[in-house]
Amino acid sequence: MDRRFDNRVVLVTGAAQGIGAGIAKAFRAAGAQVQIADIDAQGVEARGRTLDVEPHVLDLSDRDRTRETVDEILERHGRIDILVNGAGGVQGQTGRPLEEITPDDWFTIFQANLDGAFWLTQAVAPGMKEAGFGRIVNIASSAGLRPSLTGIQAYTSAKHALVGLTKQISWELGPYGITVNAVAPGFILSNPATQRQWETLGPEGQKQLLTSIHTKRLGAPEDIANATLFFAGEASAWVTGQILSVDGGRS
Repeated sequence: MDRRFDNRVVLVTGAAQGIGAGIAKAFRAAGAQVQIADIDAQGVEARGRTLDVEPHVLDLSDRDRTRETVDEILERHGRIDILVNGAGGVQGQTGRPLEEITPDDWFTIFQANLDGAFWLTQAVAPGMKEAGFGRIVNIASSAGLRPSLTGIQAYTSAKHALVGLTKQISWELGPYGITVNAVAPGFILSNPATQRQWETLGPEGQKQLLTSIHTKRLGAPEDIANATLFFAGEASAWVTGQILSVDGGRS
C-alpha cells in the first residue's frame, strides 16, 4: 500500500507533543508539507524545529483566529488537503463527582475537544469542496465509545460528540470527494497528562488495565499515526464516517 503524501498539504493540531506530534512526524516522513498548530507556543515552535515543519500558535476556541490560521496556510501553499484534528485532552482536570463540576470545567473541555475541530473543519471545507478532494481525520478516544478511565464527565461527553460530528460531517461533505473519519485511541502514554493518569492508577490499577488489553501493552503515538495515515491515503477513498478503535483490543 502506497503511504506517500508528496505534495499534500497537511494540518495537524495538538502537535506540540504526544499523539499529535507523532502524527505530524509520520506525515513528514511520508513526504507531506506539514503544518502543525497548538496553543502551547514554545512547544509547537520547538516541535516545528525538530520536525522541520511549519508551526502555528493557535487557540482553537477562538473561531476568528482559527480562520486566520487557515487563510495564512492557504495564502502560502494554496490549499489544505488533509486536516487532522488532534487537539484535545483533559485540560488539567481530574475525575470528580458531577455535583462539583462548574460551567467553566464543562465548557473548557468542550472547547478543546469539540469546538476547535468544528471551527477548523468549517474553515477548510470550502477549499476542499472546490478542489474536489479532502481528508479530515478526527482524533477521538475510546472515551467517545464507552465510559472514560479519566472519570471526567465533560471529556467523555465531548469525545462522544466528536464521534457524532464525524458521522454528520461525513454525510455532508461526502458528495464533494471529502472523507471524514475518526481514530479512537486507547490508553496512550504520550504526554504529562497521561503519565499522571497512569501513575494515579497505581500498581494494581495498571495491572488491571494491561490485563484488559488483548495485546498486553500500552499504545504508542505511532500506533495512532498509522491509523491516521490510512484514513488520509488514497486506499481509503471509499471509507468515510467510520470510527476506528486503536486500543490493543481492550475488553
